Amino acid sequence: MSGGEYELSIERLIDAPVEAVWKAYTDHLPDWFCPKPWRAEVVAMDLRAGGRAATTMHGPNGEVMPNEGIYLEVEPLRKIVFTDAFREGWIPQGPFMVGVFEYTPEGDKTRFRASARHWTKEAFEQHQAMGFEQGWSIMAEQLEEVSKGLTEKADA
Repeated sequence: MSGGEYELSIERLIDAPVEAVWKAYTDHLPDWFCPKPWRAEVVAMDLRAGGRAATTMHGPNGEVMPNEGIYLEVEPLRKIVFTDAFREGWIPQGPFMVGVFEYTPEGDKTRFRASARHWTKEAFEQHQAMGFEQGWSIMAEQLEEVSKGLTEKADA
């Protein structure tokens, strides 16, 4: 699925079943969401269309980056769509992107595709310059690590 000319995306085959990858999102997001040494704090995760999606990212030098938004679509074990164009209650705020996380089972593995769709060329280029590909690729590696750990615990 393509999100138009202002889309950035990464894709990875994760060596864990889709249930573990989904659980990593729903129950272990702080463990993988930010490239280390950054860390993420879940402020709110109302995982339904219209529900609040809020995290705060904390950097190693005291940086604080709040991310306030809403979920647009949630299809358990398959897809999560979120945006920062609104905050809870459909209150508009300065939009930067729509994020899409897609999970496709491939046997006992999961095809993970993450994309960021931007309203403007400027936002697209800003996200690209921020290191989208490297940062989101690291995020996907960390997601795989957490997902594999959950699978190993379930098998034990």
